[in-house]
Amino acid sequence: MTKQNGALSRDTFLFSDVLLAWFDVHGRHDLPWQHPRTAYQVWVSEIMLQQTQVQTVIPYFIRFMAAFPTLDALARADQETVLAHWAGLGYYARGRNLHRAAQQVVALHNGVQPANYAQLLALPGIGRSTAGAILAQAHGQAFAILDGNVKRVLTRFYAIEGWPGHKHVENLLWEKAEGLLPKARLADYTQAMMDLGATLCRRTKPSCNICPLNLACQAYLKNTVAQFPTPKPKKTLPTHQAWLLITQDHAGKVALVKRPNSGVWGGLYSLPEFSDKNQLLLSGVDLDSLLEWPMVRHSFSHYHLELFPVEAKKHRAVEETAEAIYWMTPAQALSQGLPAPIKIIISKLALHL
Repeated sequence: MTKQNGALSRDTFLFSDVLLAWFDVHGRHDLPWQHPRTAYQVWVSEIMLQQTQVQTVIPYFIRFMAAFPTLDALARADQETVLAHWAGLGYYARGRNLHRAAQQVVALHNGVQPANYAQLLALPGIGRSTAGAILAQAHGQAFAILDGNVKRVLTRFYAIEGWPGHKHVENLLWEKAEGLLPKARLADYTQAMMDLGATLCRRTKPSCNICPLNLACQAYLKNTVAQFPTPKPKKTLPTHQAWLLITQDHAGKVALVKRPNSGVWGGLYSLPEFSDKNQLLLSGVDLDSLLEWPMVRHSFSHYHLELFPVEAKKHRAVEETAEAIYWMTPAQALSQGLPAPIKIIISKLALHL
């Protein structure tokens, strides 16, 4: 290999060969969706891994596959059961889309998961990178991926400036990712790219000194690794507030409502919600029965949410609401699909019984 100023020239640096050699020794080979590496298992894992770390996903994936071992089993399940197994992973639209997509595969493809890029891309919840990951890992097809780990590796390797969320930067990253694809071992290569980003080319404190790519990594050679990827332009997130009504019947069951399928926490059980305290009071809550709980703060990608739980012993306001009420014991509620902050509140309620 030729060298330029002590570094290997990138045109002679066999990126995939070096990466695969590293993966054979240091990569992750015991992930549950690798044994067996079926198209269905890869699909479920890729949806779960969107914006969620591997170690968090593993126990959820194992429980999910035990409940829905086949695509057909997932398609036949009701959404409530699916979301109950998704509860805690966050980004619940992923679970709803996965369920809808399984039903579409049964309806449109005779229950056989497509191995065609365009057909996969047409399914709910599957974008360009997810489709590529499924086809590369399950079918060995030459498709690139561009998740957060891969973006980080490529921006550093090529010293690509600009926030990867900007379209022109993303397009350049796709071009680079596709140009690096090997002729064989597509499944291993795809996993290797994700593993490198997750274990060595980390967002903070990357292990550049033992990275197999450091002989040709432009950011490493220029000592500018910390500058890549370019961070997202900062903006102040708005804060929204809501009041939650906690009320129990004589048997200790708590009143819950089911949220609409669309929107935040779609299809999950939650406590009755009011936009402000005056609305709650005007709805008929007995002032003498109110007990204010500590505020619970929850952050989404676009805003912060401050939740103010209020416990009331009398529940006329709940009974007169237009929403259907589901009375459950705290234990029953915790077995359902609950948003993370609601689960915290119900768990505290259970401890008080």
